[in-house]
Amino acid sequence: MDGEGFEDREIEEIRRRKAMEELQKKAELERQAQIAAAQRRAALKQILTPEALARLDNIKVVRPELAEALEQQLISLAASGRVKVPIDDATLKKILESVYSQTRREYRFKL
Repeated sequence: MDGEGFEDREIEEIRRRKAMEELQKKAELERQAQIAAAQRRAALKQILTPEALARLDNIKVVRPELAEALEQQLISLAASGRVKVPIDDATLKKILESVYSQTRREYRFKL
């Protein structure tokens, strides 16, 4: 019986270690995601006027997936020099129309 108790403790220790490793990996991924979000936010603050940034924040509340696509588009446009920085609210609206039409097509269903 002593051997079985030892094996049970050993198995439990292995499970505990695996659970701890998984928690550590999850925490690291969350930390990396937070860093990426902070970097994206800092870039957007440089790219957008305060009014345009406020509009983007409002969009994020209502349509997070659209806001994410728009953020990626804005960063790409600014990095490539295809748009004048800072992007004002009127320009953001035009870009938003373009991104919205692209994402809207993805969800269109035919019956």
